[in-house]
Amino acid sequence: MTPSELIAALPPGRLPPALLDLGPADLLALFGAGLVLAGLVAAAASPLLARRPSFRARLAATRGLPPAERALALARLLGHLPPALHGVAYRGEPIADAAFERIARAAKRRRR
Repeated sequence: MTPSELIAALPPGRLPPALLDLGPADLLALFGAGLVLAGLVAAAASPLLARRPSFRARLAATRGLPPAERALALARLLGHLPPALHGVAYRGEPIADAAFERIARAAKRRRR
């Protein structure tokens, strides 16, 4: 016996046999619901899957900052504050851009 015949053999009061047959409209509705669900999952997961800027891009973004802020930004990127930048970060001493560039080059070389 086929499933349709089994359903038809059930006593009255059960679901009609037409409800258990999936037609093209039902399949299309299920497909659309799946697409909507997939879109919601993708929208919810997109912040977790976004790519972080590269180390070099984050290092280049420190170039326009004032010296004390740049020293702290470099420390955040490197995970520690290089000894050459202690005076800049803690006492506000002036430092040449060349020193920042030397530290940035050393950081790039270490990251390779």
